[in-house]
Amino acid sequence: MHSRTVVLLVTGLLLAVAAVGCSKSQDEIAKECQAALTEKSTKTSRPSECKGLSQKNYEAVLMNWALENALDDMPKKERDTLDYYDDGSINGSI
Repeated sequence: MHSRTVVLLVTGLLLAVAAVGCSKSQDEIAKECQAALTEKSTKTSRPSECKGLSQKNYEAVLMNWALENALDDMPKKERDTLDYYDDGSINGSI
């Protein structure tokens, strides 16, 4: 092999190893994605932080974000204030 070919092969190998070492897990991407979501985020319009997620995972993160924000925005008097105990019964909360 020519020295130029060897240098190109070694460089390519190092770049491939670096790319694998720098890749983020789906959980890390999901956390960054959820932090980047806004009112304008939709199934088809996702922030760049969410690009590494599959469509199914992105929709799950988007739905979770929407539910959290819906509860936060709801007036306290309209929230369900029943007190369910650990045994799963209402125990006179009504």
